[in-house]
Amino acid sequence: MTDSRKPVFLVIGAGAGIGGNAAMRFAAGGYHAVLARRSDEAGLARLVDQIEAAGGSASGTLINAADDGAIEELVARTEADIGPIHCALYNLGAQIGNRALDATPHRIFELGWRLGTYGVFRLAHALFPLMVDRSKSGAHGTLLVTSATAAMRGNAGQHSHAAAMGGRRMLCQTLNAEFGPQGVHVAHVVVDGAVDAPDTLGKLLGDKYDAFKAGKGRDGVIDPAVLAETYWHLAHQPRNCWSHEIDVRPWKDVAWWNDNPDPQIDSAGKGFAGPPPA
Repeated sequence: MTDSRKPVFLVIGAGAGIGGNAAMRFAAGGYHAVLARRSDEAGLARLVDQIEAAGGSASGTLINAADDGAIEELVARTEADIGPIHCALYNLGAQIGNRALDATPHRIFELGWRLGTYGVFRLAHALFPLMVDRSKSGAHGTLLVTSATAAMRGNAGQHSHAAAMGGRRMLCQTLNAEFGPQGVHVAHVVVDGAVDAPDTLGKLLGDKYDAFKAGKGRDGVIDPAVLAETYWHLAHQPRNCWSHEIDVRPWKDVAWWNDNPDPQIDSAGKGFAGPPPA
């Protein structure tokens, strides 16, 4: 059910991991959460039901963010039918797998860019004028952008992903430079580690998922419900103390600038990066 008196939290990429947990956290904090994802209508309905069962307010919609006009229509529809979007989370990944250059078709490279960079641009293009106008009365807006290690370092086999995420990071910097002074907070979150998410890491590892988590030990994998607290904090920082970029990882992991990937993810010894050995 929609409560127009509540501020709106829009999530593009509302899966069972980061996006869904962020929606639950913001709904618990008094927002109406709008969850958008590309597929799995039943899973989307379960997330909405879970939020409402906990006393929150939420609604869900299926969109393909790569389609022209889809993000713009979602913003316009949300603003007209539900209420002003006070905070948005762009949580779509651009990981299309490890591919050597000659195994990366032009259309696959472009898809990574459309999801990783162009989608953020389109969301800002549609939403920021509204947020700037509202900031004149003291209600600043926030754009949270989930990012990845690939935004900081390119590895073999990650041509599409690294280009998209590196572009995402630079785009967030330019948006922050232009719109921070106009009352819009842009926060780029580098998730530098494995996230306990069944529809991302779980699909990647398949039947090795549980063994991987067990091998990591206690607090060795990022809990998306705990990460959601970081998103909540970023969205509610005072304007005299805004964070633009932060990175998060489990306490056992080394930072992105140290190349120490987990061999359980890729037996080639390159973590998520690099094509399989010949």
